[in-house]
Amino acid sequence: MGELAKVGNDEELTQKIAELRAHYDAFLPELYQTSEGLAEGQQIVEKEFSFIQSVTSIRPFTLKQEKELVAEGEILSTQMFEAYLREQGESSVLFPALDFMLIDADNEPVLSFTEETLGQMLEQHEDKQIIITQGFICRNPRGEVDNLKRGGSDYTASLIGGAIRAEEIQIWTDIDGMHNNDPRIVKKTFPIRELTFEEAAELAYFGAKILHPSTITPAKLRGVPVRLKNTMEPEAFGTLIATKSSEREIKAIAAKDGITAIYIHSTRMLNAYGFLRRVFEVFEKYKTPVDMITTSEVSVSVTIDNPENLEKITLN
Repeated sequence: MGELAKVGNDEELTQKIAELRAHYDAFLPELYQTSEGLAEGQQIVEKEFSFIQSVTSIRPFTLKQEKELVAEGEILSTQMFEAYLREQGESSVLFPALDFMLIDADNEPVLSFTEETLGQMLEQHEDKQIIITQGFICRNPRGEVDNLKRGGSDYTASLIGGAIRAEEIQIWTDIDGMHNNDPRIVKKTFPIRELTFEEAAELAYFGAKILHPSTITPAKLRGVPVRLKNTMEPEAFGTLIATKSSEREIKAIAAKDGITAIYIHSTRMLNAYGFLRRVFEVFEKYKTPVDMITTSEVSVSVTIDNPENLEKITLN
């Protein structure tokens, strides 16, 4: 729908919104079992689809509107779910992520804001047994709807778990933990029972798709263990990521595709100081992280996985 709004194809856009609305309208009577629950569900859908129609009618349809539209999936489903739980008599409350999840100008989560705001919200709802929130979405420094850009809802879980000093953060996926190799490529792999935060981050960065490299950072900062579990096999142990793990010489092998190697050669590097600093200032200028580095007396090689500003970097 966002793509249609960008090009101004209003006829097909209206059709797509109607198709999606029909899907929700058909689902509501299956979800709610009372007339009161159904009425609340219908009210939620009506409100959010009115917003969808309004945001997609803005011209030009910019990145700001696109992010607002993308957030609607989380906002709509969590409201419906919380209404369902209340209909079932559960002690539940919805904490909108847009109220406590904030990123700074560098797109980094402001964990201190989450800790303070979430702490206050929890104090106000100490009687609730189940808390629902949204993953992935947040606000930026301008107060606009934005997203965490990495790790999705897993990252949100880690941020929340770290902020409230949880006993454990659980991430449920379709595989029973982090494996010793990529099961899509290698046969007869097996899950690793225990990993340190550093080991898990390395594996995630160099190819383990089950986890985004940044996901466990907030948990590591606050010392909260992270357990990876399999939705289809809940009894499986999974992988426990914590400060310490069992000693083992080789735990896993990972591979990474799509990296770019940059080779820099200069005789000015010989017996000189400050050369590497100037090199890395270029990467800092274009906000491009360096993954690996190797140096000799007159050259330095680095790898990056985000080539977005590659041309600007090489021109510097």
